Amino acid sequence: ESPQDSAITRDINRTFPAHDYFKDTGGDGQDSLYKICKAYSVYDEEIGYCQGQSFLAAVLLLHMPEEQAFSVLVKIMFEYGLRELFKQNFEDLHCKFFQLERLMQECIPDLYAHFLNLGLEAHMYASQWFLTLFTAKFPLYMVFHIIDLLLCEGISVIFNVALALLKTSKDDLIQADFEGALKFFRVPVPKRYRSEENAKKLMELACSMKGLIVPLGVAENTLTDELLLTLRAFIWISFHLWKHYGLNMEQSRFCVLELVRYGAVLNRAHLQTCTYLRLLHRFHALLISQKKLKKYEKEYHTIREQQEQQEAPIERYERENRRLQDANMRLEQENDDLAHELVSSKIALRKDLDNAEEKADALNKELLITKQKLVDSEDEKRRLEEESAQLKEMCRRELDKSESEIKKNGSIIGEYKQICSQLSERLEKQQTANRGEIEKIRMKVEGCEKCSILFSKEGRLKALSAPKEGSEEDMDEEKEALKNQLREMELELAQTKLQLVEAECKIQDLEHHLGLAINEVQAAKKTWFNRTLTSIKTVTGAQGKESV
Repeated sequence: ESPQDSAITRDINRTFPAHDYFKDTGGDGQDSLYKICKAYSVYDEEIGYCQGQSFLAAVLLLHMPEEQAFSVLVKIMFEYGLRELFKQNFEDLHCKFFQLERLMQECIPDLYAHFLNLGLEAHMYASQWFLTLFTAKFPLYMVFHIIDLLLCEGISVIFNVALALLKTSKDDLIQADFEGALKFFRVPVPKRYRSEENAKKLMELACSMKGLIVPLGVAENTLTDELLLTLRAFIWISFHLWKHYGLNMEQSRFCVLELVRYGAVLNRAHLQTCTYLRLLHRFHALLISQKKLKKYEKEYHTIREQQEQQEAPIERYERENRRLQDANMRLEQENDDLAHELVSSKIALRKDLDNAEEKADALNKELLITKQKLVDSEDEKRRLEEESAQLKEMCRRELDKSESEIKKNGSIIGEYKQICSQLSERLEKQQTANRGEIEKIRMKVEGCEKCSILFSKEGRLKALSAPKEGSEEDMDEEKEALKNQLREMELELAQTKLQLVEAECKIQDLEHHLGLAINEVQAAKKTWFNRTLTSIKTVTGAQGKESV
């Protein structure tokens, strides 16, 4: 977490609010800008987030992804010395103001004298120029050129642009009073350079001011579009060399200028011919003299030392005491903020821990319930498998039993049919034999004169007339013999009919047994089917209740 999170959130909504990429609250632009500013405040704990950094980060975001924008921001703050302006109660920033006033005294003496008469000091109008690199008030077209120059040659480019602004506005500023001058710096100056043509002229002036450059014998010293394209390419190459090979800005510049010297051709955008590299070499000449800036810096420190020496010890101690008190109050405020944040973090952490424990308990309970359900399901599955196996075994036994009974009944029926056919054959044979015997008897009776008198053609006895006395005994004997023979035949016929009745009774008995066997098979089948359906319904009902 960042201690300046509230300040970052507040500044994000005020950074380029009219730009399409940053105007939507919570949009991609504001989200990326918030991440970069917060990441830098955590990365650089000594400086943290300072007001105005969001504008510089936003300008970088318009040209590259989040990761590269953060890397370039860190590069500008550390290696280009921008973070030094925020250290030691802005001591280095006041040094920059002194250098700017000395350059004004040398290049624009009449405007310097006017500001001196008004009591208008550089920190009253140039603070944002140095701290935000002109990104807060000026149009983006101009800001892009300034950032290009800064990445190429360092923070001293700010003096060029500042002096060019003061020179182009000199006539209006000389006529203004103290309040009018401050108001002119706030509104008309940024508004004037909304035109790309005016911004281009300003940048040409910034790179060609007399007395502020180190001439290298270059005839033309204007910042053309071709030169700007070359400059952007040089910046890209320098960033590439720094990122992939660890070279700093001076080493990167030396590598590119060596390529110029040997006429190398770089296959990158805007660097297709050596002409662009020669133009880059020419731009390298358009620099404020570092020796002059060093000289003014020494003057500033000398003046500061003299002021401290001339200052009474009591006043110096009082000033130092006030500075220490301010630092102490700031540290106490930071300590209170950190303590409050620590307590809040502990409370939030305790609350999160309690919630996590409650959630863990609930999950453990759910896990135990799920495990119990799993055990019950496995037991139920095992029980159903056993019942299924038992049902299968019972069905197999019942099926084998039914098949054996069917085979047995089939064999009984076959035997019954065989017995019936045999009895039918025997009966037919007996009937045929009886008919033959009767026919023979009838033929014998018809052939016998005596017998034909006794029997009619239908085989019945006729009424006998009074026989003769001599033959009565013979007739009685024959009659008695015929009666005996007829009695035997009737007895044999009765036996045959009895056997036929017995056979029919056996057939009825066998049919009764067959019907019982068929009923038992059907009953066994229905019982097995009903048991199977009942088991399936029971299992389905149990699963439905568990799912509910």
